[in-house]
Amino acid sequence: MLSDDNADREFEFNDKDFARVRALILKIAGISLAPSKQSMVYSRLARRLRACNHSRFSTYLDALESNSSNPEWEHFTNSLTTNLTSFYREAHHFDILKKQLQSLSRNARIEMWCSAASTGEEPYTMAITAMEAFNSMNPPVRILATDIDTKVLDHAKKGVYRMDQVDKIPDEILRKYFLKGKGESEGLIRVRPEVQALLTFRKLNLMENVWSLRPGFDAIFCRNVMIYFEKDVQLQILKRFAPLMNPNGLLYAGHSENFAMARDYFTLRGKTVYTVNTDKAAKTGTGGEGQARQVTA
Repeated sequence: MLSDDNADREFEFNDKDFARVRALILKIAGISLAPSKQSMVYSRLARRLRACNHSRFSTYLDALESNSSNPEWEHFTNSLTTNLTSFYREAHHFDILKKQLQSLSRNARIEMWCSAASTGEEPYTMAITAMEAFNSMNPPVRILATDIDTKVLDHAKKGVYRMDQVDKIPDEILRKYFLKGKGESEGLIRVRPEVQALLTFRKLNLMENVWSLRPGFDAIFCRNVMIYFEKDVQLQILKRFAPLMNPNGLLYAGHSENFAMARDYFTLRGKTVYTVNTDKAAKTGTGGEGQARQVTA
C-alpha cells in the first residue's frame, strides 16, 4: 500500500520500504521507530538517496543489506538518530553530581561516562560541574563521551555553539568556562580548552557486543536514550553498565525513563538517579565485554 504522501514526494516510499528501514535501525542501533515516524524517515533518508544517486528506496536499502562494510551504513544510522540536548538539561542531576563528586576522594582520578554525548552539551556540563565541585580548572576527573552518531561527535569535539544555545547558562558560568567569538565568529561561543581537556570523545554503539571499556566509573549518564529501546534491550544494557561501575556509583537516567525492571542491579535513589548494586553487578562479569541481545522486528 502506498502512502497518500507519495503523490508529492520525489521518491516512492511504501510501507514495505518503511518496514525494512525499521528492521535495519532496530538491528543496528536498537532504535524502535514508531509507525508514526514514516514521514520523518522519508525526509531524512531522501537526502541520502540523492547523495548516493539512487532513484528508489528499495535499491538504496538493497545496497546496504548486500554489503555490511558499506560506508553508507554510518550515514544511514546518523540520519535516523535523535540528538535533542541542551546545557544543564534536567538541572537537578548536576546538583546531585556536584555533591557526589565532592564526596569522593581527591587523591584518585574520578571516571565518568556520558553514553549519549550528542553534540556535547551534556558532557561539557558534566565537566563544568566537576570544575565547580572541586573549585579547580583541573579537577581529578576524566569523562568519556560516546555516541553512535559520528556527525554529532565531530560537532561536540569542536565545542562551538550559537549564543542562543547557551542562553540558559548563568552569566558567571559563561564568563568562567566559555570564550565569546569575535569578528567572523561573532554570535558564537566556544568551550574553554581547559573544559575540553577533561573529555575524550569516541564512537560507541550500545548495541555492539563488545564496548572495550574498563571498569571504574563513578557515574554513568544515560539519559533519554533507553526510551528508544525495547524493554528487554534496556535490561541487557543496564546489566552491562553495572559491573563497569565503582561501589556507590550513580546512574543518571532521563526524566521519562524507569528502570524498575533492573532492580537487581540498580536501586532508585530518587529523581531518576540510581545507585549500582555492587554485589549483584560483580556476579555478571565485566560489562564491557558482555552481550546485549538484539531485538528483531
